[in-house]
Amino acid sequence: MQMKCGKERVAAAFVKPGFVGYTVVGDPNLPDSIEIAKALIEGGCDVLELGVPFSDPVADGGVIQGADKRAIDSGITMDGVFEIVKAVRRYSDVPIVFLVYYNIVFHRGVCRFYDEAKEAGVDGVLIVDMPPEEAEPALEASERTGIAQIFLVTQTTSDERLDMIVGMASGFIYLVSSLGVTGKRAEISRNAFPLLERVKVRTGIPVAVGFGISVPEHAAEFVRHGADGVIVGSAIVGRVEEHLGDMEGMLAELRAYVRSMKSSVDEAG
Repeated sequence: MQMKCGKERVAAAFVKPGFVGYTVVGDPNLPDSIEIAKALIEGGCDVLELGVPFSDPVADGGVIQGADKRAIDSGITMDGVFEIVKAVRRYSDVPIVFLVYYNIVFHRGVCRFYDEAKEAGVDGVLIVDMPPEEAEPALEASERTGIAQIFLVTQTTSDERLDMIVGMASGFIYLVSSLGVTGKRAEISRNAFPLLERVKVRTGIPVAVGFGISVPEHAAEFVRHGADGVIVGSAIVGRVEEHLGDMEGMLAELRAYVRSMKSSVDEAG
């Protein structure tokens, strides 16, 4: 039987509520980044979201900006990013999704970027700063390669724009739970729940909620309100930063943290 890949592999991850874990590719360096990705998978990630390092990550807070800088300072290149993906793919069939800024895709060439992503084993691409009105080249490449094209929706997304996005998206829709940049928050935004309802009534595509989720209670509450998955980034990347120089302790902490978050998603679902 042929192994699922691309859109199919992403969709299969949300048959029940899923946990999406994020890490920056190449942070703190290439070999350690591979081990971090493996630890997230071992902890129970249903989808692995890999942030492609960028010099001006405008949607990200200080924790992820710091990880981007560490990766860039270590000498990571796009070739190195694909090398890491290939290493993770040899280790696991978990869905792999890129979070990337358009400048990187454009500089590489849209067609080339998607072709290389598919060859490496990437299943989905979220271009965080790409407006849906300008998405045609990416959509054509995603359709040709079978890679899921993921889009962001926020509390300020109009109904008209939301209709446009759900008509284009595949894999899952990334619902931004709070305004502002990425980062841990003490409380979740209650305004995210009406947005979740607005999206769910428009599409059967899975909806995963991210930005600010850091503790099991946050994850469980979104699942109880109908989210098909939750996405955690800064709380994971922060643990990497806290354990720099102690890989054994870092990996153990990452496995334990993901396990606790995954358990809360499973119990709430």
